[in-house]
Parts: sequence; C-alpha cells; structure tokens
Amino acid sequence: MPESPHRLDVVIVGGGVAGLWLLDTLHEAGWSVLLLENSALGGGQTIASQGIIHGGLKYTLDGLLSPSANAIREMPQVWRDCLAGRRAPRLTQTRVRADCCHLWRTRDWTSQVGMLGARFGLRVRPLKLPRDQWPAALRGCPGEVYRLDEPVIDCAAMIAELAGRHAPRILKTAPRGGIAFERRADRTDGVRISSEGGQAARLHPDVIILAAGAGNAELRRAAGLDAAAQQVRPLHMVMLRGALPELNGHCADGARTRVTITTARDSAGRAVWQVGGQIAEDGVSMSPDELVAHARRELAAVLPGVAFAHAEWSTCRADRAEAAAGGRRPSDVQIRREGDVLTVWPTKLALAPRLAERVLRELPPAAHAAGRSQVEAALRDWPRPQGARPPWEVERSWQTWP
Repeated sequence: MPESPHRLDVVIVGGGVAGLWLLDTLHEAGWSVLLLENSALGGGQTIASQGIIHGGLKYTLDGLLSPSANAIREMPQVWRDCLAGRRAPRLTQTRVRADCCHLWRTRDWTSQVGMLGARFGLRVRPLKLPRDQWPAALRGCPGEVYRLDEPVIDCAAMIAELAGRHAPRILKTAPRGGIAFERRADRTDGVRISSEGGQAARLHPDVIILAAGAGNAELRRAAGLDAAAQQVRPLHMVMLRGALPELNGHCADGARTRVTITTARDSAGRAVWQVGGQIAEDGVSMSPDELVAHARRELAAVLPGVAFAHAEWSTCRADRAEAAAGGRRPSDVQIRREGDVLTVWPTKLALAPRLAERVLRELPPAAHAAGRSQVEAALRDWPRPQGARPPWEVERSWQTWP
C-alpha cells in the first residue's frame, strides 16, 4: 500500500444520481473530488426509478400542502434548465421520454384538483384537457384527465452522460473489501481502496460523502458510525412489454396514487411499462405471480380501454434507502454530518439538485484544487465502472396470460 496518500478535498462513495450529481457540482465549483463505486453506476435506486421529475402535486391530493410538496415544487424547472443546457450539470444528451405526465381517475373528481396547484403555489399546476387531447391509453376512462408538466427522463442516459463527463474522477473498487476507512480517534483519517485487479491506493480527503443508497448502512458500520441512521422501504414493481400505447402518469384515488405508469423502449424496440405507485407498495408482500395477477386486475380497472392480451409481464424489486424516519417517507433531502463524514440521502430522484446545494453549504473551502489533475493522472490506470442496465434489460422471467 503506498505510504504517501493522495490528498484531495472530497471523496464520494456511491455512483447513483446523488453521487454523480454531487461529483459534477463539486468539480465545477473547484473542489478536487473522486467518486468510488464498487458495482455498476446507478445500479440501485437510480436505474430502478421511473424517471419522473415530480413537482409536488401528488403530495397535495389530500387537500393539504405537505412538506414533501414544498420541498420538491421547484425541481421540474431546475431539471428542465439542466436538460436544456442552461445550468449545470448540463444534461443535453439525456433523453427526455416525455415532456409531461397525465393525472386521471376512474370516476369523476370529487375535489377541485385543478385548483390544487394554484392554491399551494406549486410551479407545476394541473391543466384540465379536452377529451380530444387525452392520450390514447386514457380514451376509455370516465371523469377528467389533467396534464402535469413533469418531465420523464431516461435514467440510464443521464447516468451515461454524467459518467462520461467525469470518467477521470470515477474509480471502480473491488466489490468486497475495496474500501477501508482509516480511523484516528473520532475521525476518519483516510480511505484505502483496492480494485479487483490488485491495484491499491490511499486517499486522504478532507471530507468523505457517503451517497451509496442502501449501501450506506454497511459503509457507516465500516466507518464506525451507527447503521441505524438509515431505513430501507422496499418496493415490488411490475413491468409489461409489448404493443402498448405511450403513457406516463398517475391514476389517483383520493389522497393516494393508485398506479404510476411510465413508458420506455427496450433494446428490441418494444414498449415497456414500469408500474409503480400503491401497486408497488402492496406488492412487497406478494410473490411475482401474485403481484402480476393483482396488477392485471388493477390495470384493467384504471385503464378500461387498453388491451393487455399479448403483453408480457414481469416484476422487479427495489429498495428505497433513506434517513431513518420511523418507516415513514422523509419529506426532504437528508444530510447527516459526523466529523469529516457526511451521509446523504436525496429521498427522491428529482431532489438530487437540492441535495447538492445543501451539501455545498456543509463543505469547507476547497484546499487541494491545485493538485486535482495530479491525483487524476496518478490513478489514470484504475478500472472504471460501467452504467447499470435498466431492469427490463436484465435477464429475468417474463410471462404471458391467456
């Protein structure tokens, strides 16, 4: 192991949206920073996300302005500015799957949903659509359909764009034992890293940021910190592929989102639906077969005009890792500072910019910017992680129903 450590301002552990967004933000602001990932970039929550940049309306369906809605209401415009190249990180190569989402019910609205956005000062407000502007998938629905200007992004493309821009600053460590924290008194004094190929190095950052989603618990234990600071709330999502109409949006029942559907295209050009919302919460305790049967009933109820006879069905599980909140969803980004270690949780994909802004306030001034090119050059032969594959591209069982 080298005796002379590489000195730098920040080491980020975890290559999902939180880590990659922080990497771009800190590098552009002048810090010397490296990101460590022991698997595939975005391989946890990020690649499993449906890619909706929420604006808060789904958190006001009970007629109240929740803290969650207040925290997230600026995010669609922030992301649109990034996607258009008007602010950093510039995501001009990240594909936008849809410019908006739709909101509908299976019967007439019992509340004035169209007034909710204005009432609570949301930036994204529901716009009631005339029937001739409804998506084809919703033509058979009674009641009303609203447009929400919440874009839907391709998460794999976002990961690839950020990773490609920062390849010299992203290192792949060995899956097991590739990151070891050096402790001195109550501080983390350094980080020893190793690769599967046998490379080894010692890093001496002023600040370590743990942004590894579900992996934060193990990292915190390794750093001598309490792993109970994190909670995990599981999801079991449904996927369909085949000749399906384009649809991105939410079917709401009262204050809950009954289903959330987004549409992607797989490598064979087939439409793929990801189905989340309450159905993914309910599916946690179900087997894949039970969840598919449940999903068939739910989708038939909320989309009476759509035929699923030739669709193929599958499921995937994902864990939402968050700061401990008694099993409830935290309303905002969370940052826990313990000495020179920050543990961060964005809570939602859409909140990654807000997390980066909050982290910037926690950091000391950059002290090692002048040497960042030397650190990158010294580690140029280190292996780099690949981006994760979307869940519908991973080998799994698909089934059809008579």
